Amino acid sequence: MDSLLMHQSLSRLKLSPKQVQAPQFTSAPSHYRIRPTHCKPQFTLFAIQDQEQQQSQLTQQTKTQEGVDESYGEVSKIIGSRAVQDGSGMAYLIEWKDGHTPSWVPQSYIAKDVVAEYETPWWMAAKKADDQALANILSADDDRDVDAVDPEGRTALLFVSGLGSEKCVRVLAEAGADLNHRDNSGGLTALHMAAGYVKPGVVKLLLELGADPEIEEDRGLTPLDLAKEVLKVIPKGNPMQFARRLGLESVIRSFEEELFEYAEVQEIVDKRGKGDQLEYLVKWKDGGDHEWVKPWFIGEDLVRDFEAGLEYAVAEGVVGKRVVGDDGKREFLVKWTDLDEPTWEPEENVDPDLIKAFEEAQAQSNGLANVVSDLLEHDK
Repeated sequence: MDSLLMHQSLSRLKLSPKQVQAPQFTSAPSHYRIRPTHCKPQFTLFAIQDQEQQQSQLTQQTKTQEGVDESYGEVSKIIGSRAVQDGSGMAYLIEWKDGHTPSWVPQSYIAKDVVAEYETPWWMAAKKADDQALANILSADDDRDVDAVDPEGRTALLFVSGLGSEKCVRVLAEAGADLNHRDNSGGLTALHMAAGYVKPGVVKLLLELGADPEIEEDRGLTPLDLAKEVLKVIPKGNPMQFARRLGLESVIRSFEEELFEYAEVQEIVDKRGKGDQLEYLVKWKDGGDHEWVKPWFIGEDLVRDFEAGLEYAVAEGVVGKRVVGDDGKREFLVKWTDLDEPTWEPEENVDPDLIKAFEEAQAQSNGLANVVSDLLEHDK
């Protein structure tokens, strides 16, 4: 993972799953006190670090501003969380000891030890990629946001994706995690994390779950672009980096398979590179622009014929059929769009869809012929 820290965005993610010690309270956590109004409660909160020192000041402030009510409520516990809309922080649902209706309070108004008591188990589970702990926390009876963010706008999904935990990714996805969330320290998504930290299994899983592979980070790189960028800086021929290069190639293959999943190659028109850099320029059947793609996206027969120097013509349709040889092999008479005369071709060289269309037409024609024959026979 160290070599990947050359990438400026990834270097700030600090993914090492260091154990965080839960806070140990020698006394009760700092209380929060509110000044209730006479109408709909709108609370001004104070984190009282030294209650004895600030009590008189707070009481005097209340008398001055409110003039009447000197009573205060105390926080019972945090019973829910949610990320603010831009992912820049958190708000928490507070249960009050004095019976006030639970209310949402920005994180900045809440003492750090109280937030830590609520959040530490969640982030420990994420940074240790502990799927069971995450599942247990999510199953608790509270309104916890599965897309809770840290100060850099990163969610638990980004951490577990970078750590390569497919189990954790499934747990979070099933809980409704945003698969396309972008952090605030580079615009990275879970796919960027899995790609940059060479986690091909997580890349494949996220794509299967529906993560968008074309979202760009702040520099304009998709997860595929990022994987290719990281691959460029890993030296070739270094045995220590061999597994990492294989992993990145697997990551790249997963992205390319997703991007080209619904395209079908009509023919190969050119070739470049060799070895693991080999690519073919292909013409797509759907009429899309020619593209350079890796060999594994192309049928082996097309590659074989191209390498043998065979040329392809475009078939217009099948107009005849015959059986040849003792083994009963079939040949079809093919009419070409760019040739004047049809030619007999072995079945394996003819588009199955064209054969199907020909045979359906033949069956329909034979059926009509039988009907006509029956009618003529009946007239006699």
